[in-house]
Amino acid sequence: MNKFLTIALLLLGFSLTANAQDKKAKALLDGVTAKIKSYDNIVIDFKYALNNSKENINQNSKGNVTLQGNKYVLNFMGVTKVFDGKKTYTIVPEDEEVTISNVNDSDEKAITPSKMLTFFNTGYKFAWDIPQNINGRKIQYIKLTPNSTKDQRKEILLGIDIQTKTIYNLIEIGKNGTKTTLTVNSFKTNQPLSKNQFTFVASKYPNYYINKLD
Repeated sequence: MNKFLTIALLLLGFSLTANAQDKKAKALLDGVTAKIKSYDNIVIDFKYALNNSKENINQNSKGNVTLQGNKYVLNFMGVTKVFDGKKTYTIVPEDEEVTISNVNDSDEKAITPSKMLTFFNTGYKFAWDIPQNINGRKIQYIKLTPNSTKDQRKEILLGIDIQTKTIYNLIEIGKNGTKTTLTVNSFKTNQPLSKNQFTFVASKYPNYYINKLD
């Protein structure tokens, strides 16, 4: 067998393997999406880490988010964000201020709370990556590469629990060397929620400055 034919067969084998792995990645992501859509609501406790060794930045924080459809309540770094499906209410107790803004769908790259569990469905190329065993859980990583060259993120690693088809963690690696990691500590579904769970009640903040943005 001549050298050219050998190289051609090797490349063909690599291409077929990569294609098969891409199909496995797509099937796993589709499984996650289907599982997420099957729940009436989701309540997540998470931890967040931001690291940049060049800039000597290391930040760690915890938060929680309640999701129902595209509505959410997010508590993170001392700030509460409520999205009722039309407007976002950002409540900052430290400043005694509430900022009310219309939802902005123009930034498709932003992983907002309402998209955090299904953001990967558009705008990315995906590839099967490494598996890890974490505390007895088999976590399979899918590498997501943004389609847009203007995106400041180099890649995203999405860790998925193979058994439960739920997201274990999300690692964003920026082109500037910044690495952010969001890890799910607890994942609860179909919880009893108040009928006003996603409603901003102004009377709860009588002394707050209300900043309305057009």
